[in-house]
Amino acid sequence: MEIQLLIGAVLLLASIVFSKASGRVGLPSLIVFLLVGIVAGPEGIGHLTFNNPDVTKLVATLALIFILFSGGLETSWPDLRPVLGRGLLLATIGMVLNAFLVAAIMRLLLPVTWLEGLLFGSIIGCTDASAVFSVLRTRTLVLRSGLGPMAELESATNDPMAVFLSIAIIQLIQSPGASVWSLVPLFFLQMGIGAVIGFLMGTVIPIAINRLNLEQEGLYPALSLGLAVLTYALAELVGGSGFLAAYVAGIVMNRHRYFHKQSLSKFHAGFAWLLTIIMFLVLGLLLHPSQLHGLVVPGILISLFLLLLARPASVFLTLVFTRLSWRELLMASWLGLRGAVPIILATLTLYSGVSAGPLIFNLVFFVVLLSVAVQGTTLAPVAQWLRVVEPMPEKHRMKLHSGATLSEDGKMVEIVIPEHSPLDGQTVMALELGPEAHVMLLHRNGATIIPTGRTRIRGGDVIVLLAPDEEFEKIKNRI
Repeated sequence: MEIQLLIGAVLLLASIVFSKASGRVGLPSLIVFLLVGIVAGPEGIGHLTFNNPDVTKLVATLALIFILFSGGLETSWPDLRPVLGRGLLLATIGMVLNAFLVAAIMRLLLPVTWLEGLLFGSIIGCTDASAVFSVLRTRTLVLRSGLGPMAELESATNDPMAVFLSIAIIQLIQSPGASVWSLVPLFFLQMGIGAVIGFLMGTVIPIAINRLNLEQEGLYPALSLGLAVLTYALAELVGGSGFLAAYVAGIVMNRHRYFHKQSLSKFHAGFAWLLTIIMFLVLGLLLHPSQLHGLVVPGILISLFLLLLARPASVFLTLVFTRLSWRELLMASWLGLRGAVPIILATLTLYSGVSAGPLIFNLVFFVVLLSVAVQGTTLAPVAQWLRVVEPMPEKHRMKLHSGATLSEDGKMVEIVIPEHSPLDGQTVMALELGPEAHVMLLHRNGATIIPTGRTRIRGGDVIVLLAPDEEFEKIKNRI
């Protein structure tokens, strides 16, 4: 047991350390995690063997739940709303078009059926927002026409779509007599139930966090993890998409105020990254490079077809009636990096009993590797070449230690709370300050308190507030 733990720790640490060097050349960290797994795998220098279907399925399911939940928590609804229609079109119609195009080229190059080609096309249709924005942030790029939020929305909503299509096609392969048209009402039913459960849980979870008043602050991350899994399980039990429910719950939560909001969001982001690393390491450990020699040429051809033809064609056909220019449509095509979710679905397919499972799994390797290597290193140059880059906003924003944001016109002011004020007895969170305001300190009876959201304000307190002028006026009007 100690040896396995030592090996696991070394692989994890090596992936993180090597990823730092990859960021300097604009290469997404995901490719480093994948290569570390291959080097440590059965045909690498580590000679490690991993082949446990039950553990793989469990880890893959949990990884997808928390990746989507974390993505929802970091999603800003005001940024999302203008691109909602475009993102959903890409995640549904665009993904189906992409799957059919990929299935067609796969049928030409390899001895597979249409359903097996569609299964691969559905799996590889998932895009990865974390890979996109990690590269864009290192180049400090701001894209025109909301292309960034649109890519984020597409990647989050096409994950449940890919899961639905993959599971449905596997069932069709295993039951040849089943009707394809029966999938249409099933799709709308699952997505509708998943969205409703996600909305309800996203409303309930902040209330639960605020009212439980746990003694130990360290229990709040554990509480949020359990509630995220509960959201998924409830949706699945009533016939909905648990993955969509997890994502919607995160979005709805982000619109509410609750204790430890910033720290919980950071915790889930870090936890999602951990699970992503694990899934890429697992892919590397499961790969047998000696079995790939016959797939090198078709694998590269399929990858290039997806990158240069299938993805652009599906984007252009889906968004042809929008106001996006051809340059912006090309950039939207190039933003379609593949990442963790195709690997998770490929891993699940490997153990599904489908005869083409090993073939699909190995082909996913080529597509993900080429996607993160080619697109990941060229996103910034392509954006500059297409002239879809906007100048940075004049008012840069800095991050405070607590995770709050502050604009350049922010000031620090002391506000005295009178006795018998309406704010007497209210919590700091009840002040309902905007995202650019932060209560830094609270002076009471000669003592200085570093407040949290649960700290209650008393008459006679002096609040040290760091915020723009409009936030000061808001507090003064309530005193």
